Amino acid sequence: MKVEGSKCEKHLTFNFQFEYTGVAQLVEHRSPKPGVGSSSLSARAKIKKMKIANYIKESYDELVHKVSWPTRSELTNSAIVVLIASVIIALIVFAMDKLIQLLMDFIYGLLF
Repeated sequence: MKVEGSKCEKHLTFNFQFEYTGVAQLVEHRSPKPGVGSSSLSARAKIKKMKIANYIKESYDELVHKVSWPTRSELTNSAIVVLIASVIIALIVFAMDKLIQLLMDFIYGLLF
């Protein structure tokens, strides 16, 4: 922007570059009329519902027929291993907490 006295002169340059896009890309495919556009929209909604239903059916089939589930004894053994590991980790964290508490008590005892 260039200012001369009380006049303001604007110097603007525009550089437009246009790419040729096909007419089909520029045209809106849905009609603004309520009756015309709803048929294609409902068809898309039906396809989406069919895909979801098909996904649920395939998931059920895979869970029932293709997954190898552990036996009750295997589950019990795994649960016991997890329980023991959890107790060991809890004891380690408790010991570390007590050690840090004793260390802090010692340091604060020296300072005060």
